[in-house]
Amino acid sequence: MKYWNLKNINKSTLEKVGPIPRSITKTFEKFTKDLDPNAELEAIEEFRVSRYQTVTSIKYIVLLIAIPIISNQLSKSLIFNPAVDYFWNKNATPIFLNPSQEERAFSELQRFEERINFEILIGQLPDISSESIENKIKNRANQIAVNYANESANSIKNIFADLTSASVFISLIIWKKRYISILKSFINELIYGLSDTAKAFLIILFTDMFVGFHSPHGWEVIIEVVLRHFGLPESRDFIFLFISTFPVVLDTVFKYWIFRYLNRVSPSAVATYHNMNE
Repeated sequence: MKYWNLKNINKSTLEKVGPIPRSITKTFEKFTKDLDPNAELEAIEEFRVSRYQTVTSIKYIVLLIAIPIISNQLSKSLIFNPAVDYFWNKNATPIFLNPSQEERAFSELQRFEERINFEILIGQLPDISSESIENKIKNRANQIAVNYANESANSIKNIFADLTSASVFISLIIWKKRYISILKSFINELIYGLSDTAKAFLIILFTDMFVGFHSPHGWEVIIEVVLRHFGLPESRDFIFLFISTFPVVLDTVFKYWIFRYLNRVSPSAVATYHNMNE
């Protein structure tokens, strides 16, 4: 039974797009099936296939999300945390991995000094000696050094842990190839089942979020978080270059997909999209 289901699902997934829009062909197929005397039995079989496809796809999606996350956390806690801490404390490792960390650390120390001077001037702190002020600044500098040393070590751990989770994710895709076909069919049926208005709404939401007018600010935050996560320098030139090129490429690919594929599969959805976007 599962083999028959998988065979029909793969057949639906690999179905090529013809010159006639799929909405018209599906309407004609539905009309011919209604006239078939065996339509009731076929409807039951289609329901079984759809249920198997839905359950299998959801299980596979949960597997693709949960297993890499669990492997990331376990490998980081059990393997990379002790290993990196051992070598980090054993060797004379630098506190900072990149100039961006130095700039942030120096800025924090400078703000601390300015705050002490400001509190002394407005009378919130009693008159203290220069030696006491120097000790406060020294303690704060040591605390900042410890924090950034831990941040540098965590960046190394993140690299190894993320490589492990990426390897697990790729392995799940390679070893479970037949589930990829089921998942593709499930996503196709889910998209085709939406109304034209819903399709147009999702298209506008996606384009405005990732390639719209306000998207550069979001991309800037995402890139800074990713670079800091891996301990890479937060180069403003690289960030601005990425923001100025990647959304443009993404917008071009998306428009090509609309006119090359979606316009043939669901032309009414494209027309609704243009009307809503105007």
